[in-house]
Amino acid sequence: MSDTIAAIATPQAAGGIGIVRISGESAIAIADRVFRAVNGIPLTKSAGYAAHLGHVRDENETLDEAIALVFRAPKSYTGEDVVELSCHGGLYIIRRVLRAVLSHGARMAEAGEFTRRAFENGKIDLTQAEAVMDIISASGEQAAKAALSVMEGKLAGKINLLKEQLTGYAAHLAAWADYPEEDLIPVDPAKLSFQLEDCACRLRKLIADGDAGRLLRDGVDTVIVGKPNVGKSTLMNCLAGCERSIVTHIAGTTRDIVEDKVLVGDVILNLADTAGIHDTFDPVERIGVARAKSRMNRASLVIAVFDNSLPLDEDDIALIDEIKGLSCVAVINKTDMESRLDVHYIAERISNVIFISAKEESGIEALGQAVAELLGTSSLNPADGILSGERQINCCRNCLQMVEEAREALSMGMTLDAVNVSLDCAIHSLLELTGEKVTEVVTDAVFHRFCVGK
Repeated sequence: MSDTIAAIATPQAAGGIGIVRISGESAIAIADRVFRAVNGIPLTKSAGYAAHLGHVRDENETLDEAIALVFRAPKSYTGEDVVELSCHGGLYIIRRVLRAVLSHGARMAEAGEFTRRAFENGKIDLTQAEAVMDIISASGEQAAKAALSVMEGKLAGKINLLKEQLTGYAAHLAAWADYPEEDLIPVDPAKLSFQLEDCACRLRKLIADGDAGRLLRDGVDTVIVGKPNVGKSTLMNCLAGCERSIVTHIAGTTRDIVEDKVLVGDVILNLADTAGIHDTFDPVERIGVARAKSRMNRASLVIAVFDNSLPLDEDDIALIDEIKGLSCVAVINKTDMESRLDVHYIAERISNVIFISAKEESGIEALGQAVAELLGTSSLNPADGILSGERQINCCRNCLQMVEEAREALSMGMTLDAVNVSLDCAIHSLLELTGEKVTEVVTDAVFHRFCVGK
């Protein structure tokens, strides 16, 4: 933390602007060694939140015209003195500027070290730090909104409220147990149990929303299945927005799994188009069918496609029987043709049925809505502050378990000390979630997935 660090904060590719970020006690002094403002005033004389036009130099060589932005501690992203040198975005130039900064006293920043310093300097908590990377990697509008709300402190507010309530209950229990002679309000087990159940309900809601929010961020492993020539590949291409799968009138064109990441409504689908599932004696097709069934049974979401222009046959019925119990949307395709399909039979066995014409790209919005309702993301408000990632969800699960144990201890008539042990563990789980009490190993794991410039 005493070192001054530097890194390129923009993508490693040519662009209009490239930024080298410097942070630490000597950030402004180091920037002064490589930057000369056109007005001749050194950056050490600059106030915070000021921009200066000048040139970046390395020894006696001018590298580029640049703008230096100065941020003084503690009013900066990291809480330290920060200088950002904005140059033209050529890879050669920006790397030369970084090299000059490093040669004059800064060291190369580690992955996520700027954000880690912001966390360790108390500018943000650990949930907000994780949201920084989530907003960078967001692939859809809802995921971006969810990450932004966490970064702005919506989740931290919910967690802090729970933490304050549990801490208040624990403090009351401890005072009543340790100082029975004092004139304290007696502990009412029934009232405390009711209060703890309220906390438990909010924890359950956080966990449920976190599981749904994870789908917005990471996507859902999804497989398209159906007998040959029902339009699976046409649907795949329609969702992908390009020709990912070969489409012909010949049944069995797709023999291997074709994969892509697509956005359907607000949900990212890690989508796989598979070979048509049917009885066949062709050894190559049989391999494709076996792979399709294996992928279907491992998928989190199944899109089963049926041909509206044909009656149900044995292959359709066998597929319907196989997908019972799976998370599934039945897609009735080719609605642009005369209907000969027994839709009632399908609807009796699969609760989510929608109608599309993949060829004409109609009904896709209905598919997105059906997927959102099935996965539980349709009722999710990303602006509420949603748990992000398994670490945060596990912290809340551990807290919930301890709160429920405290309620059970109360109902069994155990001593208040025993109840308080469970409450202390619940509070610790929330402190670990926000990073107030977290191991170095956990902190390292959080920031390891960050890019270097952030």
